[in-house]
Amino acid sequence: MSDVQDWNARIIDEFRTNEGRVGGQFEGAPLLLLHTTGARSGAERTNPMLYLDLDGHRYVFASKAGADTDPDWYRNLVAHPDVTVEVGTESYAARAVEVVGAERDRIYAEQARRFPGFAEYAAKTSRVIPVVDLQRRD
Repeated sequence: MSDVQDWNARIIDEFRTNEGRVGGQFEGAPLLLLHTTGARSGAERTNPMLYLDLDGHRYVFASKAGADTDPDWYRNLVAHPDVTVEVGTESYAARAVEVVGAERDRIYAEQARRFPGFAEYAAKTSRVIPVVDLQRRD
């Protein structure tokens, strides 16, 4: 298991043990677990990530800490946009829809205002960091 996988597994365990709350660098931050289907493998993948609730929508950001490539979870949801979201003790089905253009810029700017690390990520990469709307499917 890689260091990233170990780190994710620890965050996921802490999240589930504490009803969606974790400490350390994520203490007090809005954190969810996103379940995707592997683009090539078809296997379920789970990734912890910060989210933004804004205007009745829930957004996640494919920042990969400013790397020049998209994170694997983003490639997975492009291939398979039906996902499962865990927030707190709730789990629900969602459809992942990328937000583009001026609306994407507005949402990303709000996330960067709340969490300045996202501004740093955008400054580190030449790619436009994708913003994804997790549209609840009830």
